[in-house]
Amino acid sequence: MTAVREALPDGRYGRSGDERADRRLKTVGSVLGVLFLAVIGWFGYDYVAGQDISAELIKSDVVSDDRAEAHLEVRKERDADGYCTVRALSEDGGEVARKDFRFDGRSERIDRVVTLRTTSRATAVELMACTADG
Repeated sequence: MTAVREALPDGRYGRSGDERADRRLKTVGSVLGVLFLAVIGWFGYDYVAGQDISAELIKSDVVSDDRAEAHLEVRKERDADGYCTVRALSEDGGEVARKDFRFDGRSERIDRVVTLRTTSRATAVELMACTADG
């Protein structure tokens, strides 16, 4: 004869161990997820708010086989000085020109066209980076 075990009525004797473990895992996962998002948000805010300079390449033009132009717009704090690095690339991706554009003006927005002398025909111009002095 085999023993038949009766099922206990649901909810009468509290939660099972599996249910308690599932709830604990969900709680720990939620807390860790919120902490992770908070850390990512903090780093993002610090990166954006901590920069004194931001720049954008508005337009570029290949004028000739040995010259390219880049139209830059730099936004900065009024007292910030520094420079931006611009480079021209050939069709195969090699660098054919590089120039540091210095800005010292007291304006918060600088709009300037920079001319690059190239060693061969450029097909693209890119803004590498902008750096504040100090």
